[in-house]
Amino acid sequence: MNDTADLEDFERLRGRLFGIAYRMMGTATDAEEILQDTWLRWQEADKTTVRNPDAYLAKIVTNLSIKQLTSARARRETYVGEWLPEPVLTGRSEFDALGPLDVVAERESVSFALLLMLERLTPAERAAYVLHEAFAYGYREVAELIGTSEANARQLSSRAGKKLAPERDSGPHREQPVDRAGWRKLVERFLAAARLGEIEELEQLLAADVVSRADSGGKVSAARNVLTGRNRVARYLSGGLERFGGDLDMYPAEANGGPALVAAGPDGVVVAICFLGIGPDGVTDVQFVMNPDKLAFATEQLSHIDGLSDLSW
Repeated sequence: MNDTADLEDFERLRGRLFGIAYRMMGTATDAEEILQDTWLRWQEADKTTVRNPDAYLAKIVTNLSIKQLTSARARRETYVGEWLPEPVLTGRSEFDALGPLDVVAERESVSFALLLMLERLTPAERAAYVLHEAFAYGYREVAELIGTSEANARQLSSRAGKKLAPERDSGPHREQPVDRAGWRKLVERFLAAARLGEIEELEQLLAADVVSRADSGGKVSAARNVLTGRNRVARYLSGGLERFGGDLDMYPAEANGGPALVAAGPDGVVVAICFLGIGPDGVTDVQFVMNPDKLAFATEQLSHIDGLSDLSW
């Protein structure tokens, strides 16, 4: 066994392997655990029988993800409050676990909105969709990675696409082109109005059917049910910032390949990451990840740079 060669192969593929596991699970913590398990199996493997380390490791990660996602689904059914994906900070090479998202398809495949939509797929459908759409594996390769026929791999991917199409093409989760300067200006107005309790000003920035979700896991104070409507959401946002936001630093940043708001305390611990969906009539959805367990990965990423202001998107 050549431990050095084994490690070199694994590290060379780490970004792709993490990317597969993260898109499958929707959580960076689970993806890291899957990579650790994959490394142990790679160490124990008989390398004389491995023709293609890339395919071999991708297959291990894919099948571990399918197995773990099946059990994770059961846990999510009893999750306290709303369940949202675990965000990953992107755009900074020194801490970006997902690597540079240079291709539009890569950016879309890891977007917060799409990760949430992927929850409606079966584990096998999700694997086929992720491998084909995000990583451009052919259907024959997909079939080999998930252990099925090429025809079934094609069918799984097609079925997944049909399930996702209605909401990707319309509704609050549809992808909107993001103008960086315009987004920052809107966020500045949004935060100012919320901090000052200017409900009417805040309502003007929200779409009539705006939706707000907060994932706290029952571990911090947050709304456990979905809130809808301008007035209700505006009052909730303003009250939350007035009550908890006094000591927080908030900056526009890039997370999951798109714009987000990151809030951290004086100790540098991330306490919330907020994703704002923007439509033609204003903010369509406000999604807060506040569960401390889902922010530990982002806090670790943040520790590798000088400060939150360096994240500025």
